[in-house]
Amino acid sequence: MAVKVLILEDNPVARGFLGRVVRESFSDVSSITEAGDLDAARRILGHAPGGKAPQSADPFQLILVDLELPDGSGLELLTELTGYPATRIVTTLYSDDDHLFPALQCGADGYLLKEDRFEVLVEELQKIVRGQPPLSPAIARRLLTHFRTGDGLMGSGGAVHTAEPVAPSAPAAAPAIDHERLTPRESEVLTYLSKGFTIKEIASLMGIKWFTVNDHIKSIYKKLNVSSRAEAAVLASKQGLV
Repeated sequence: MAVKVLILEDNPVARGFLGRVVRESFSDVSSITEAGDLDAARRILGHAPGGKAPQSADPFQLILVDLELPDGSGLELLTELTGYPATRIVTTLYSDDDHLFPALQCGADGYLLKEDRFEVLVEELQKIVRGQPPLSPAIARRLLTHFRTGDGLMGSGGAVHTAEPVAPSAPAAAPAIDHERLTPRESEVLTYLSKGFTIKEIASLMGIKWFTVNDHIKSIYKKLNVSSRAEAAVLASKQGLV
C-alpha cells in the first residue's frame, strides 16, 4: 500500500512547497491531494462540519494541516480526525503557545513551521518512520522550556501527541492483560520492537509499509495497555511473549 497524503493549506505556493517536501521525505508517496479550506478537506474526507472523518478502505496515511484557514481553524479538522488512521502534522507560521498547545491537545502528531528550510522540514518529516514526532527545532526548544519551568502540558490538563503510537494511560488497577489477543503479525512486530528495530527496519524485514507497522504498534500498545516501545519490550520479555 503506497502512501496517500492530504495537504490542507490555503496558500497555493505553500501547498506546492509542502508537496515537494513530502515527495522528498518519502519514496513511496502514491498521491498528494490538496485542499484550500476546511470545506474542501471535509468533502475529500467525506464528513460534515463537526462530525468525525469516517473510516475508509483507502484512507490517507499522512495529513498536513494549516491552522489559519479562510473558513475556520485547522484545530477543527484535527478534532474531527480523532480515530482516523492518519499521522496528523500541523504546518503553520505560528510558533506561540496559543497555537502550539491547543494543536497538540487536539491530536496533532507533530508541529512544523513553514518558515523552516526545505532540508529541515524533510528531515523532520522523515522522523515519522522512526516513530518520532516531527517538530521544528524552535518548537522542540519551546516545549523543552515549557516543561523545565514546571508548566508542562500535563499539568495544564493537556497531552502531547507524538508520531509514535500512544495508548491511553493505564488506570491504577489495570485488569489482567489478555496476551492471546495479539495476532501473529502483531507478535512478530512486537518481537522486532523488543530487539530495538526501528519502524522502517521492521517494515523492510516484514515486507510491508511503515504505515502498516505503525498501525500494528498502535494495536499492540492498546492490547498490552502500554504507552511506549520500552514498556512493550519489558512486558514482552517478562511474560515470555518474544
